[in-house]
Amino acid sequence: HVQLVESGGGLVQAGGSLRLSCAASGLTFSSLTMGWFRQAPGKEREFVAAISSNSENTYYADSVKGRFTISRDNAKNTVYLQMNSLKPEDTAVYYCAVRYSAYSNYSGWGQGTQVTVSS
Repeated sequence: HVQLVESGGGLVQAGGSLRLSCAASGLTFSSLTMGWFRQAPGKEREFVAAISSNSENTYYADSVKGRFTISRDNAKNTVYLQMNSLKPEDTAVYYCAVRYSAYSNYSGWGQGTQVTVSS
C-alpha cells in the first residue's frame, strides 16, 4: 500500500538545475526518514541524500554535497531533491525511498524519474 511517486526529472545541460519531487502515500510520512537514491547506467544503486522525519538532520553523498539539497514538506507528504550544478555523471534514474529505522533498509521504491545531464 505504500506508494512513492517520483517526478521532476528530465534532460538538462551541465551546470543546470532540476528539482525532483517524491509524493508519498500509504505511510506515516511525517514520522519517517526519507531518502533519495540513483542508479546510473552500468552502475549499482547509490545513496544520494536523506532527511529525517522532522528535517532536523540531512545527509548527502560526497558526490553531491554542496550541489544537492534534500527537503520535505510533511503537510504535503512530499520530499524534494533540489539538484544544482548538475554534471553528466549525475545522469541516472532517481528513486525515493523510506527508511523505517536506522537499522532497516530503505524500501517502498517508486518507479523513479530519469535525469539526464548533457555535456
